[in-house]
Amino acid sequence: MAVKRSHSGSRVLAVMEAIASHQPIGVRALARLLDQDKSAIQRAVMTLADGGWIRPTREPPVRWEVTARIVTVANAALGSSDLRRRARPLLEQVRDDTGETVLLVVPDLQNFVIADVVESRQVLRMVPQLGILVGTRNTATGRAVLPYMDTARQMALLGAEPDGPLLDSFEATRKHGYAVSDGEINPAATNIAAPIFELAGFPAGAIVVTAPRERLTPADHQAIGKMLIRVASELSRGTPRSS
Repeated sequence: MAVKRSHSGSRVLAVMEAIASHQPIGVRALARLLDQDKSAIQRAVMTLADGGWIRPTREPPVRWEVTARIVTVANAALGSSDLRRRARPLLEQVRDDTGETVLLVVPDLQNFVIADVVESRQVLRMVPQLGILVGTRNTATGRAVLPYMDTARQMALLGAEPDGPLLDSFEATRKHGYAVSDGEINPAATNIAAPIFELAGFPAGAIVVTAPRERLTPADHQAIGKMLIRVASELSRGTPRSS
């Protein structure tokens, strides 16, 4: 017998995701964003507040933001990840070899998520936070991982079919083995990524070097890209289904 789903539970989760993405945000704005009844959204908000997941901002009008509890839970979950455990010493080695911040990024339902961060020791450095979402379009991670997904999964992450320029970037990734986003998302940052593969050849995520753009030359992009290919190969348990 099929198990009945909880619509109220789904609403609470949707509200949590919306607050995390648009914080600080009020109930009326949440109701418009999610296209749901304001009173239902209010109940979901109070459920999250009672559980310690969100809190009101200090300045009126009342708006909501997430608390540190979500980070605690995320860290506990990510800490049990086999890929994260295996990747950690290699991330540290890449950080030491390049002098730059190194990330482990994994796919979520509609985005990519930073699963681990090893910060550069330099004073001027990029410091993305553990657990934040990474976009799919024009990012090094998206360009590194999406080429090895089927069209349905690509569309789920992109929200549309890949266009011509994006397909060209996919072909470049297959040719070179890594991808670069040079100031396209953050004008001050360059990101270089190589994909990691599961046993069946599906992408499990990417290893990414992120650095101040002014510090990396095109020659650095290539050298770091080749390094990341080697490290990603060590972390992979399979080979890509297409190349």
